[in-house]
Amino acid sequence: MARILIVDDSPSQLMGMKRIVESMGHTVFTAEDGSAGVAAAKKHVPDLILMDVVMPNLNGFQATRQISKESTTSHIPVILVTTKDQETDKAWGMRQGAKAYITKPFTEAELQEAIKGMVGG
Repeated sequence: MARILIVDDSPSQLMGMKRIVESMGHTVFTAEDGSAGVAAAKKHVPDLILMDVVMPNLNGFQATRQISKESTTSHIPVILVTTKDQETDKAWGMRQGAKAYITKPFTEAELQEAIKGMVGG
């Protein structure tokens, strides 16, 4: 199965997404903010990244931009998973290199479908 990095500064969101992803049979890595997420992406080179936007240090838009521009990580699809639900936020996220955009709160089925769309399973 796939190796998936989850980047979110909320412990409850992180654990909820981890549970869903692991129930699908995937391996999970986690990071608590954008800076740690960029470092984890370079270290683990996952098959997919689930990225929050509103985080300390480096926000999800900035982290996604760094990941999508770095030659060693630019092939990794990023799904932004965020409370920012405006069309302008979505458009900006996609311009930073995100491949999909999910707004919180999401259903388990929504997250599973987005993951399946990127890595199968």
